[in-house]
Amino acid sequence: MTTITQQQWIYRRQPLGQISADHYELVEQALSTTLGTDEVLIAGRYFSVDPYMRIGQSSQPTYDRDAHPLDTVQQGGVVAQVLASNAPGYRAGDWVRSYTGWQSHARVHASALQAIDATLAPVSTALGVLGMPGRTAWFGLTEAGRPHAGDVVVVSAAAGAVGSLVVQFAKRHGARVLGIAGGSAKCDWLRDTLGADWALDYRAYTDADALGAEIQRLTGGVDVYFDNTGGMITDAVLPRIKRRARIVICGQISQYSGGLETPPPGPRLLHHLLYQRATMQGVLARDYLHRMDEMLAVVGPWVRAGEIVYEETILDGFAQLPAALEGLFNGEHRGKLLVRA
Repeated sequence: MTTITQQQWIYRRQPLGQISADHYELVEQALSTTLGTDEVLIAGRYFSVDPYMRIGQSSQPTYDRDAHPLDTVQQGGVVAQVLASNAPGYRAGDWVRSYTGWQSHARVHASALQAIDATLAPVSTALGVLGMPGRTAWFGLTEAGRPHAGDVVVVSAAAGAVGSLVVQFAKRHGARVLGIAGGSAKCDWLRDTLGADWALDYRAYTDADALGAEIQRLTGGVDVYFDNTGGMITDAVLPRIKRRARIVICGQISQYSGGLETPPPGPRLLHHLLYQRATMQGVLARDYLHRMDEMLAVVGPWVRAGEIVYEETILDGFAQLPAALEGLFNGEHRGKLLVRA
């Protein structure tokens, strides 16, 4: 029986605050390459690093019934290459997307794989603009946000994997877009490259009132708020919503490094939803997984034609995965964060 060396990042200890490499252990073991019926042997090439990974480590109720179990491989999306196949439709060299997590190699049933069209765009985009972030941005905006031409759409974490796509999708709907991000360089990128009408560096404002006053001055009021952050930015936006506004709750990253176990008091400012008869809706990428082909049919041609800007921050080396997750919360990267093996 032939074997190969498999590396795995095992989630060992629950973080109560900032995630770090101390919460993981790198292990190696022999993996048999003998394939059963409909099995495929894959090697991970690109590994997704996402905020939801930190949500899964909370001991409090989330969108999953149970927390990510300790002493198991960290879950996550992977772009992999087929090394060997005993399944129809897959052969050595094919590119696939899987949810096999932080392990260098895996033996999986073919039903757990999705083929990637490597001619459409770089295969890494299957974890970004043509993957979960793209699906979240497209359906979150179009179905929960329902933007119309002339609407004001405000996007927090607008330079991130999801937010940067929401900015562009909203512009394609004829909306006026305000992107909020951390740092002047990101704001310049939002305006000059992504086409945002306005961009604000939230770090330049001392409190929600100051940030909110500038939002109001620039936009005159908010029709759609695509919220990736929560916290002070959301406190700044909610008093500025207009009649029948739509608030899309996609993420609350401001709370993930310490606010999951003991969240700050709330809810706050919901009286503004009452005054404006607004709606607030949470969105999860998994809710639209069965509609992936629908999103690809619309967004795929834009990507192929070079009409959508997508940024990738890629760190090299399987050993970088825990550090990459830790760095995700310092806000220094732009676009989709990946680790390349």
